[in-house]
Amino acid sequence: MIRVLIAEDSVTVRELLREILLGGEDMTLVGEARNGLEAIDLTKALRPDLVVMDIGMPKMDGFEASRQIMIEAPTPIVIVSASYDVRDVEVSMHALRAGALTAIPKPPGPLAPQFEEDARQFLDTLRLMSQVKVVRRWADKPPTPRPPIIERTSMRPRVVAIAASTGGPAAVQQIITDLPADFPVAILLVQHISRGFVEGFAAWLNTAGPLRVRVASDGEPLRPGTVYIAPDDHHIGVADRSRIALASTPPINRFRPSANHLFASIADQFGSAAVAVVLTGMGDDGCEGLAAIRREGGRIVAQDEKTSVVFGMPGAAIQAGLADWTLPIQEIAPTLRSLVVAQENA
Repeated sequence: MIRVLIAEDSVTVRELLREILLGGEDMTLVGEARNGLEAIDLTKALRPDLVVMDIGMPKMDGFEASRQIMIEAPTPIVIVSASYDVRDVEVSMHALRAGALTAIPKPPGPLAPQFEEDARQFLDTLRLMSQVKVVRRWADKPPTPRPPIIERTSMRPRVVAIAASTGGPAAVQQIITDLPADFPVAILLVQHISRGFVEGFAAWLNTAGPLRVRVASDGEPLRPGTVYIAPDDHHIGVADRSRIALASTPPINRFRPSANHLFASIADQFGSAAVAVVLTGMGDDGCEGLAAIRREGGRIVAQDEKTSVVFGMPGAAIQAGLADWTLPIQEIAPTLRSLVVAQENA
């Protein structure tokens, strides 16, 4: 039985969510909070499997309540708001930075034509998110990054590929913020994100730091200091070591874009000159592609458990023995800088 806590100040919305939850035979409502402070207290007291959190609440809003819960009593959180448009990228990214796993619109009322279908999809999302093993966020200021010493070799990196899923937007933002405008190689990114969010995600990242960020187009040339994000429903890779190659071939283990596709592509095209980074996310997407990079002599960085929202993808890479470095998020960009500079000056 999935134990759910609702945090919502509107009596009407609480009644709607209660009705939908009671329609799920595998769910039970363990408590209702009317504001963010109550949400924190009830989460610590009741230890639910999932918190359904509104944003605009008195005393403390849902963003800050989510942040505090992830520090004091780590619990999967789904933002569901009637007062904010969670399909707005700024709102959604703010929710993910606070520690929520996802942000979805409030389901329509029982009189809506698609109520039963929307309610079913809503419950399916809650079921999926309740299974995520979240990790504690830390309130303390992170230590000053100390990049590891990079062994010099004759082959310098020519490309960086990054893959992320749940919790990824904030992690990717931190990396991009900490890289310089003259970063000498291109970066390709697979971020598992809801359909329709990629363009806004790219625009949001463009404000994060000096790197250029764009949704990738098939055939466009790779340029240093540029981040290319896989578009909706397309795999991203590289052709001729010089240009983007998009593909609409079938999903790989349910994912399109797939981290496995990206990593396998750069392994094939760049061999030992490839660098891969696997960040926070559910599941193990990327492991097969990382194995190809490992066979070719490329380098692999995995985010550590302490700073991952979900330690699925990096944990799988580490368990498989594929990671050269396991690092907190604040040390990944300095490591990429050191790796590229060390190899470039070798």
